Amino acid sequence: MSSYNLLMLPGDGIGPEVINEVERVIEWFNKNSNHKFEIEKDLVGGAAYDDHGQSISDEAMDLAHKSDAVIFGAVGGPKWDNVPFEVRPEAGLLRLRKELDLFANLRPAICYKALAEASSLKKELVEGLDILILRELTGGVYFGEPKEITDLPDGQKRAVDTQVYTTSEIERIARVAFDLAKTRKGKVTSTEKRNVMISGVFWNNVVSEVHKNEYPEMELEHMLADACAMQLVRKPKQFDLIVADNLFGDILSDEAAMLTGSMGMLPSASLGAVNPNTDKRNAMYEPVHGSAPDISGQGIANPIAEIASFAMALRYSFNLTEEAKMIEDSISAALDQGIRTPDIMQDGMKKVGTKAITDAIIAEMNSRA
Repeated sequence: MSSYNLLMLPGDGIGPEVINEVERVIEWFNKNSNHKFEIEKDLVGGAAYDDHGQSISDEAMDLAHKSDAVIFGAVGGPKWDNVPFEVRPEAGLLRLRKELDLFANLRPAICYKALAEASSLKKELVEGLDILILRELTGGVYFGEPKEITDLPDGQKRAVDTQVYTTSEIERIARVAFDLAKTRKGKVTSTEKRNVMISGVFWNNVVSEVHKNEYPEMELEHMLADACAMQLVRKPKQFDLIVADNLFGDILSDEAAMLTGSMGMLPSASLGAVNPNTDKRNAMYEPVHGSAPDISGQGIANPIAEIASFAMALRYSFNLTEEAKMIEDSISAALDQGIRTPDIMQDGMKKVGTKAITDAIIAEMNSRA
């Protein structure tokens, strides 16, 4: 029997609610498979700040380093809008990404057949959509220094964020992009703003060199990030894998999420490099959606993105591809029954809550066991 250690960080808002549902799926595997998942939990985000004044503790970071994978909920909310910037809820998430060196963020945008009508685009544009957006996660403007607001002599203030990338940071995310493309359609679209940003010129040059020297058999196209945003809503199925820096990857992946009908549907994986000594990589899995404080505590949050994030953990951290596919197929089959949480509700469908849609997914897993 194989055994794995998971650290769960539920966070804020609907985070604990959707984490509870993925725990039920994990418990199903503990009872019905040869795989044992040991779970530890800790605080992150606003919940951590309320408890001990930091967005994540050193002890929780130590658990993250020791775990085989981190399963993350969501952080933030208006309650913490006025806390010091350095301990805001999102700082806990950024610390996890930085200290675990989770440089590669995989965000699939898949439109389930049953939800093609729920998209804001025409059905024929999104039915069968399967895009993977690869976002560089530990560099760029989110981490660059200086990052400050200063006073000017004339009484005004001046705000500065800094976009910084090194050759090696771009090279490693480009390699991940081309390696993933090998398992898909062999096409990579690299996006930046080389027309107005020198970092965009640099990004374009480095990705091109990696392609030329290491992956000449793959197809590479370059596209300005704003043009890519436009093309995503005009003709999304032209894309297969999009690679972008931290800022543009954040924006484009959220846009792609809405093509599928709801942010509540999409998982993500944040991966580090494989340690050659242990053959293990740091990894964190989380839904693309936020903490949604407006619906917190009502029992109506969509847990599918969190459950699908665990499926990504099975695939990328534990090489349990068949088990991952079983979860994904069970999600699709549950949706085919016509049940919907409020965020994906359609005419003629049955509205259910958080627990009920997980019940349906687990029932489908039982039928496939």
